[in-house]
Amino acid sequence: MPRWKPDARERLVVAALALFAEQGYDETTVAQIAERAELTRSTFFRHFADKREILTAGQTALSRLLAEGIDEAPAGASPLDAVAAGLERASGEMTSFNRSLGPLLRAAIEANDELRSREAMKSVGMAAAMAEALGRREVAAPTAQVAAELGVLAFKLGYTRWADPAHDEDPGELATHTRAAFDELRAAVASLR
Repeated sequence: MPRWKPDARERLVVAALALFAEQGYDETTVAQIAERAELTRSTFFRHFADKREILTAGQTALSRLLAEGIDEAPAGASPLDAVAAGLERASGEMTSFNRSLGPLLRAAIEANDELRSREAMKSVGMAAAMAEALGRREVAAPTAQVAAELGVLAFKLGYTRWADPAHDEDPGELATHTRAAFDELRAAVASLR
């Protein structure tokens, strides 16, 4: 087994998600993940504290990007326009690697209660980061929370559409999908009046 190969972190994530989907989260060991990725256990532990951490690997970065986009929105932007800016910022950073994880991640999460709980907590973290960024813009807490939750829904819906294997030939950019999802949700909210 080679001592070093590039993209170790990404390879570990892909190996873990594939194994979670194939044999279940509980049955998958760190040793199996490292072996599938053609890396050592010590390399695994240089990147992740445990196998649970693989599922939240990008959460901190994603939450930061969403908040940065909100922070960078024009001063007069409405709360929803600021959230849209956050979605643009975060979506713009997603690559084909992020897209390729979608089906693997979905299969792993659907097969395990603990992973579904962790996914729910990831959404809570994203919403909290956006609501906090809106708070820095002096948006009232209830308004900030509703706008942030809409942002989370839009990101999840847009990502699901983008990662859909039916778009294998040309899925376009994630930002196109999150923007369309956010527009749909804004229209849905407006129709509630």
